[in-house]
Amino acid sequence: MSSVVACLAKTKAQEDEGAGSQANAVAFNQQDLEQLRSQCLQAGALFCDPSFPADWSSLGYNQLGRYSSKTTGVEWKRPSELCSNPQFIINGAKRTDICQGALGDCWLLAAIASLTLDPQILTRVVPPGQSFTSDYAGIFHFQLWQFGEWVDVVVDDRLPTRDGKLLFVHSAEGGEFWSALLEKAYAKVSSSYEALSGGSSTEGFEDFTGGIAESFNLSKAPPTLFNIMKKGLTLGSLLGCSIDISSSYETEAITSQKLVKGHAYSITAAQQVHCRGSPVQLVRIRNPWGQVEWAGAWGDKSEEWDSVQPEEKLKLDHSVEDGEFWMSYSEFLTQFSRLEICNLTPDTMTSNRAGRWNYYNFEGTWRVGSTAGGCRNYPATFCSNPQFVIRLEDVDDDPHDGEDGCTVLIGLMQKDTRRERRFGRDLNTIGFAIYQVPNEFKGRTNVRLGPDVLLRSSAVAQSRTFINLREVCDRFKLPPGEYAIIPSTFEPHKKGSFVLRVFTEKQADASPMEEDVDANIHEAEIAETDVDPHFKRLFIQISGNDSEISAYELQQILNKVVTQRSDVKTDGFSLQTCRNIISLLDVDGSAKLGLVEFHALWNRIQKFLEIFKSHDSDGSGTMSSHEMREALAQAGFQVNSIVMQEIVSHYADASYAIDFDCFIGCLIRLEMLFKMFRTLDKKKNGRIEVNIQQWLCLALN
Repeated sequence: MSSVVACLAKTKAQEDEGAGSQANAVAFNQQDLEQLRSQCLQAGALFCDPSFPADWSSLGYNQLGRYSSKTTGVEWKRPSELCSNPQFIINGAKRTDICQGALGDCWLLAAIASLTLDPQILTRVVPPGQSFTSDYAGIFHFQLWQFGEWVDVVVDDRLPTRDGKLLFVHSAEGGEFWSALLEKAYAKVSSSYEALSGGSSTEGFEDFTGGIAESFNLSKAPPTLFNIMKKGLTLGSLLGCSIDISSSYETEAITSQKLVKGHAYSITAAQQVHCRGSPVQLVRIRNPWGQVEWAGAWGDKSEEWDSVQPEEKLKLDHSVEDGEFWMSYSEFLTQFSRLEICNLTPDTMTSNRAGRWNYYNFEGTWRVGSTAGGCRNYPATFCSNPQFVIRLEDVDDDPHDGEDGCTVLIGLMQKDTRRERRFGRDLNTIGFAIYQVPNEFKGRTNVRLGPDVLLRSSAVAQSRTFINLREVCDRFKLPPGEYAIIPSTFEPHKKGSFVLRVFTEKQADASPMEEDVDANIHEAEIAETDVDPHFKRLFIQISGNDSEISAYELQQILNKVVTQRSDVKTDGFSLQTCRNIISLLDVDGSAKLGLVEFHALWNRIQKFLEIFKSHDSDGSGTMSSHEMREALAQAGFQVNSIVMQEIVSHYADASYAIDFDCFIGCLIRLEMLFKMFRTLDKKKNGRIEVNIQQWLCLALN
């Protein structure tokens, strides 16, 4: 219950206050920087972070665990204990501030190094004005993007050391600490330093920008990649490239043409020039080292520039700053191994450039028994997965492949992947499929595609693969239209939380595909004269002298009836279910059922029995929880995925089957809740306001 309330409260805060946006980052672990700093300054004490303590639990759980030899002799020290004049940043952040320590997080360090190439993005991740002098209280903060929202992370400045030296990231000079503290903040949101071992620099790119990253193997580059790069640069995307290494001995080895292996370069331009009358595609690349530059064709002093018209040469500024150089696109494909493009959200963009991506972000869950349906290979459960719709109307301007269409980037990311490592939980194998929305459903918001659509048509596009990575990301070119995105795990019954992100070049519309919560529960009025005489005689026999049926009597009657049936399974009706039934149908307030009320109940049970049997597809006497949504709809109840998840958690058994008494109990409870709400919704606007007494009475009903 508490988790549901917390989730609803978070959603409301995001809607009402913009919480989690870059302009309004959420305090991680509810730790407010200014409040904590003020408390420390008033007390004359340095901050000690209780949520990420200076002990073995923050180091790790296995290789860096409590009894590991790798943590022997580790001491946590503040920068003032390591040098006489510690500095946060000296003359701006530089690549030399980031030297790897005894932790396999080079992927993270490459991403941190890329921050030093873009001061505007750096100042968002590493807020300026922090120091070891002014208002120093041993507390620092950083802002990171975490699974759909920006968080402000505070850390104390106690850092793991051995023999008086930092154990992990450190600066070359030794007196600069912004990179070590940023690494600690990243370790904190990941639960430990050890959780940072192994990864891709695209993960760091995304967590420092909130963008969506694509990765291209240049040996298998798509034919339109140059145009994709060019378009990405106009949209403010960050582009990086690198040369793969075959062993650690090749790290930062310099080739004969002055390229550095295993080293992160950035791409700053992609242009076409004319050389001897023929067009040549060029890319401009920057080496953060500044000194080591490409010595091949189209380098700064290359003779190829002599054949370029002066006006073109001037436009390209071919003899650029140290560390930046041009090379032909064809040579780029052969010299480099990998290209990464991080496409930025509009709020990350600092310039007022006209071109920028449009961005949509959705959170969702795969819950076993309700929304964890698996891929299309599992037709019995596939349609239970969450669904999202995107409406594409306008084709791209200046398409990169020369063909009209709508470019869409879709990224599916599973949440809390590093935090789960200490519990030995593996990543889910994830992917997504895209279906065309049929004409009869276009433009509707209150809709969800069922088996009649998803199982009778083929996907128009899908992720290249289902894979056990943090994120699956793919680029598509789709005709204008309306499409449903179905994110899923490969196999059904795998729980997890995810973020689905959609980037489009032109304005689009995207939203969850969900039916509105509603109910059609109108029952025909029945008078005593309408009751069949045979039913009336039966009622007199079972109701006793008072001609009314109590909750205890109703329990006995219902259990006697259902145990005589072989086509349904039941553990027996609970007394609480019988009380709910009476509460719903008791018109005269006697807390018992009279003849007409019992007749209404009997009609309901007959109707519900037919529905139950029609959805017991295997004749087992129970209903799969994945069939519950359609069964509810047939009974007149329309619910969304969040409500469906709660229904399954309350009424399904350990194997996610729902027996007959639970089915009846669910329907009765739903009808009672809808009637309560509509009674209190006096303005008929879908909202109610209750005081604490009313709330307790409703909750206890």
